Parts: sequence; structure tokens; C-alpha cells
Amino acid sequence: MKGIKKSLTEEYLYLDFSHQKEGCIFPLHTSVTLFLLSYCDCTVFKVFLVLPGESTIISVLKNVPSEGVEIQIISRQELPPIVQSCCLPAIVERPGNFCRAGLAVVLRHIIQKSYEADPSKKEILELLGFKKTCLKACAEVSQWTRLCELTIPLAVENFLKESFDQPPTIPAAILELEKKLSEPVRVHNDDKLRRQKLKQQKAAGVGPSLAKEKTKSKGHRQETSEEGDSSSASLELKVAFSKLTIHKEPASANREPSHIRKAKASDLPPLDHVFAEGLYFTLADIVLLPCIHHFLVIICRKLSGKLVEFPLLAAWYQRIQEVPRVQTAASQCGIQFLSLPELQTTSSQQPPNLDEAPCAEEQNDPSFIGGPRPTMTKLMEKGIEVMFSPHPCPTWTLDWDTLPAAVSPKEGKMSSDRALRKQQQLNNLVYMVTTQAKPGDRIVDFCSGGGHVGIVLAHMLPSCQVILIENKELSLIRAKKRSDELGLSNIWFIQANMEYFTGIFNIGVALHACGVATDMVIEHCLKTRASFVTCPCCYGFIQNTSKLNFPKSEQFKKTLSYKEHMILCRFADQTAVQLPPQRRLIGKQCMFLVDLDRARAAEEHGFSVQVISMEPESCSPKNNMIVGVPI
Repeated sequence: MKGIKKSLTEEYLYLDFSHQKEGCIFPLHTSVTLFLLSYCDCTVFKVFLVLPGESTIISVLKNVPSEGVEIQIISRQELPPIVQSCCLPAIVERPGNFCRAGLAVVLRHIIQKSYEADPSKKEILELLGFKKTCLKACAEVSQWTRLCELTIPLAVENFLKESFDQPPTIPAAILELEKKLSEPVRVHNDDKLRRQKLKQQKAAGVGPSLAKEKTKSKGHRQETSEEGDSSSASLELKVAFSKLTIHKEPASANREPSHIRKAKASDLPPLDHVFAEGLYFTLADIVLLPCIHHFLVIICRKLSGKLVEFPLLAAWYQRIQEVPRVQTAASQCGIQFLSLPELQTTSSQQPPNLDEAPCAEEQNDPSFIGGPRPTMTKLMEKGIEVMFSPHPCPTWTLDWDTLPAAVSPKEGKMSSDRALRKQQQLNNLVYMVTTQAKPGDRIVDFCSGGGHVGIVLAHMLPSCQVILIENKELSLIRAKKRSDELGLSNIWFIQANMEYFTGIFNIGVALHACGVATDMVIEHCLKTRASFVTCPCCYGFIQNTSKLNFPKSEQFKKTLSYKEHMILCRFADQTAVQLPPQRRLIGKQCMFLVDLDRARAAEEHGFSVQVISMEPESCSPKNNMIVGVPI
């Protein structure tokens, strides 16, 4: 085909296959991925459906978008070794040491590759949203990514398994999505758009001109009755669909009237959702569509009375069908759209902001006394004091002058001063790992960044397998380039959130894993019974998450409230060299106490743990190491 570029690297896409229902393939992660391939008309990947266990029998596979796509059926035992250590979906570049795993990472890569193959498809790249950040943040950090990538697909799959003999419980994730669709939209130019909306409302009020606005905005597309006369959605629809039509309207050069320009921000009308993330059709809509479709099928067939509870979801479902190529992709993937009745919204009833509930509870804690000193005193009264374990070999160093240039962090594009400090940090971590490692061990460098730790370890320990796990693609690509220069054959690169790595390993290491990422690394190591060497960072970002609660250890839980522990975390970040010495000292003590809680929690799981200061301490303001070994 003209204008199509061939992918320089052969890439294999592996998808789970559990069953097929009414033409759609499950699990939903697979259905979503196939839908995106079809929507993008992407043929650059060899696609493998992976059957559970050793089964290779599949006789009723239908509605797979196979035109131009090579699809093969394999068993799990036939997966490449690197993929066997990851959750699917996953994409592997040949020769097989670079893998991308997890739904959001894989989908973003498919979009990027589709655009590279045909740069004329700019609308494909726009699926990544403003600044190309749609579903980029990992699910542990972003509530929105977690809702789209994990919570809703799993909730819908579980909902479909119900017998419906008894009135079922509507999944909380679906209720949360309906709530989010009712919230005002925030976009980078929302002040301008809200003023345009105010102008439209004052000029036209409620009425006939709205139909004209929509006709202009949608161009050649068919109107749907579900959007027929919504005055509040008119401006939003015009903006949203202008990106999706071939012929865009020229921007108006007229200046806004004075009363519109001078209107206070608080007097401007909010923007309403057109699509899942706001005004524009993005990857989030692609992810949600197969999930919400299957949910609505059950609602319409067995619980039709419940449909009125989801007016915004139903309107979104109808609207998304108007997006070019959605109908085609849906039919190729076995999705037969429902025709839903028009539902009335009750905009006057705003759902409570559930996200603020924990904060209100903390503010009412009567036992809380502010500042770090009362909290530290409280710990001292329980016998918990600042006392670091001695460094086993404070003067040990790698002979950096004799190592290949690509091993040194100086190859990572940083200043000479910073590179020296990075070398000092690596001396500490590499010593701790090399004294524990045995031939044949698997060592995982979590949150690896550009591979400073992992590349040194792979070079120093050629008999061990080193695995770099990092969510940022560009950092991992830089690491692979350095590894290729060194000719390392004992190293894997996995772009994924760390929870998508499911492989067995012997030692986990993390240098300056930010906030709760350190706790996630330690949890991963505890679960696998692997030794760990971590150097925490960004203590101020520590907070309760869907999987982690603070304090972590029983000893600290009995002594400190959550808010008191957070005070320690906030002050633990005050160790920068430009701060007064006394303040830095308090910061260092708070760092130790936060890390001691982590250490005690690991000890409760049968580990021997030490909190050690790196040498020299000037190598980093965040110079603690938590070293744990299973007993």
C-alpha cells in the first residue's frame, strides 16, 4: 500500500484467550486490544492467541479482525521466556529481549506503531490525548488508569458470570464511571471554551439554533436522537467532533463581546463530557467500549429497569458509535451495537465526592499533635529510636576507570558531578547485590530508568540473568542501546508496571524508586521470597493506595496514626544540601523512621532487614538503603 512504512523490527503480540461469547473474545483485555488493532487498521504485528494450559484446540474462533493480520494459536508453554514472566497482553521485539506488557502500555505502543507505519493517520496519534499522556500514568498512581485498565474490565467480567437468579449488585466501578461522566470537564483551554459556551447560551438560550450548531460540527455524519436537543452539550459536541471530521471549520476571528471577556471564571458554565476523558475521543474510550457494551447487553436483556440509572453512560455509548471507523471495527470484532432509548439526566443531584472522605476523617483525629518532634518523641517512648546499621564495607568501590565506557553512568547524559555521585550510589548497591548473588540467579532492577544499576550488574555478574523493569519507554530504549554497545546477552528489558511482572527472581534492587514504588518493590520481593536492596526516594509522595496502607508494621500501627506517619514522610524529604544543618538532621531522622517501619513490616514476613546509610553520605540527600534477606 502506498505511503505505508515497513516496521524495521519484527514484533509479536501475545493475547490471552479464555473463551468466546456471542462472537467476542474474552478476557476483555484481549477484546479491547483486537478492537484497537481493527480501529487503527494495524497490520504491523504478528498476533498470537494464547490458550490456557497446554490446550491448542480451538475450533469455533470467529470475528477476529484477521484481514492483513497474521494470527496464530499457541499454548502458554510456547510463549518466549521473557513473556512467560509477564501478564498478557504483551509485545516482544525480536530477537526477544525487549518486552512491553500490560494493557495500557501495549495499547499505547500499538497506536505509536500504527502512526509510524502511516503518518497520514494523525487521528490515530490523537488517541493518546493532549501531550500524549492518555493512560500513561501507572494504575497504582492514577485512579483513572486503574479504573479503565483494571477495575472496569474485571468488574464487567465478574458481572457477566453472575446467574441473575437473585437481583445482582451493579459493579461499583460502573457507578464510579457514571459519576465521572457527570463531573465538569477540565481541558488545557477550558477558560476560552467556557466563555464561548457562555456566549452561545446568552445568544441562543435553549432552542432551535442548537441543532444548527450540531449539524455544522458533525458535517457528513448522521445525527442521533440521543443527542437531539441537549443545549448544554452543543458547544462541547462542536469542539469534540471538529477533531473527528475531515473538514474542520475555520476559527472565528471575531473578538468576544465585552460582557463575555469580563465574566468571572466562577460565573462561566462548566463543560460537559462528550467522551470518557472530556471533549475528545481518546484511547480511554477504546478501552471502555467493549467493556460497557457487554455490561449494557446484560442490562438490556435481563435488567432493563436498571438502564435509567445510567443516562450518561448510555449517551456516551450512543455517541461513540458516530466516531468514524468505530462501527466498522466493532462489526469486525463481533460487537453488535444496541439501540438505547433516550434517557433523562438528573443534573441537580450531584453525587458525593468520595475521594475527599479519608481527608475529612483525618482532619477530625483528636489525638493528632502536629510537627515531627512530637511524633518522634512518641516513637522514642515506645523504644523506637534512630539507629542505623553499620555499613559492611564503606570504602568498597568499583574500578570505574577499567570498566567499558557504556557501563558508566556518564554515558547516561548527565553532568560530571552528578555522574560521580551516581557512581558512588552504584558502589553501595552493587556491593550489596554482588555479595549475595550466586551463579544462575535472576536479579530484577525495578524502576530501572536508564539502566544505571542493571547494566553494571549484568556486566559484573555474567552468570546471572538481569531484568530491567521500567514504565518509561524512552528510558528503557536508552538502556537497551547501552547494553547493545556492551554486547550483553544476560539482560532483559520489560516496559511495564512492576505488578505486571510475574516471574520468579532471587534479588530485587531499586535505586531511588519514588514514593510508594519502593514499597511495591519490597512487597514484590516479600511475595517471591527474594532478597532486596532498595534506596527510597520522594518520601513526601507516600500515601495510602488501593493496595498499600501506612504505617506498614504492627509496631508502628500501634504507635502512630496515618496522619502522624505522613508527617514523618513529609519531613523526610527535607534533606537537601541547601537546607540548614539542623533541619537536614531532622529530615535524615524522619527518613530512618519511615524506612524502619518498612523494615519492621518485612521482618514480620520472615526477613532479616537492615537500614544502612550509603557511603559517602554526600552521594545523595536520599542516602538510605533498606537491605533484606529471607530467613
